[in-house]
Amino acid sequence: MVHIPSAQIGIVVAKTLTLIMGGLITYFSYKTYRRTGASQHRWLTLGFGVITVGAILGGVLDLAVSRFFAEDLLYTSVFVSSTLTAVGLGVILYSLYVR
Repeated sequence: MVHIPSAQIGIVVAKTLTLIMGGLITYFSYKTYRRTGASQHRWLTLGFGVITVGAILGGVLDLAVSRFFAEDLLYTSVFVSSTLTAVGLGVILYSLYVR
């Protein structure tokens, strides 16, 4: 039986919740865009989508690489997640100024 550290279980739970909530926010934002056709909502949808993908990708990199390649890429996964979060927030900020 393989021992899974509790920290990895915590990461999986947190990233699963992030995927569910971020996915729902992205979905409802997209529905709003389809209903209104407003470009602000399109940008808002994109921003939340990028943030959600970035959070999930960071977690997948951290868990998959450490498990399958026996290397610790914590800084790489944090960099990827943080970069995509910053880009997503920038897109959301832009969505507030688009007319």
